[in-house]
Amino acid sequence: MRERARGTPAAPEKKSRDVQLADNRRAFYDYSIGDKIEAGIALTGTEIKSLRAGHVNLRDGFVRIENGEAWLRGVHISPWTHTGHDNHEPLRSRKLLLHKSEIAFLARGASEKGYTVVPLRLYTKQGRAKVELGLARGKRRYEKRQVIKEREAQREMDAAIRRRVPRA
Repeated sequence: MRERARGTPAAPEKKSRDVQLADNRRAFYDYSIGDKIEAGIALTGTEIKSLRAGHVNLRDGFVRIENGEAWLRGVHISPWTHTGHDNHEPLRSRKLLLHKSEIAFLARGASEKGYTVVPLRLYTKQGRAKVELGLARGKRRYEKRQVIKEREAQREMDAAIRRRVPRA
């Protein structure tokens, strides 16, 4: 609880609103996601405005580790329409803010054959832009088909249960 001066009412505690800005549903279809890490992302002012307006696409995004730094590439953030001449480049590389141990962990994982690091979702946390990264292994075509079959079978079972059980 906050301290307050004598005779003044206490200000209400502010709730931190964590707002999801974008998610990468395709990543869960194309990859088996292993470990997840939250990273900060260095953005310009016009990029943040576009993010909050929902003008972002994570589908083709991936992470590269270069010289001990993590860079987010392939993420399209549309230019902010209400600005003059000084706008950002939509597909530029963006630096990820991670500890050295986290970068080393991602580098070890991504160096294994068949593994990569992909962005899963983009959100704000206490006013700061964050990206959730996942260590991912690419699925083969038959694995994707198997997941679809399992999902359809589960839907059919759920529908059959709903038809048989009378509502009270």
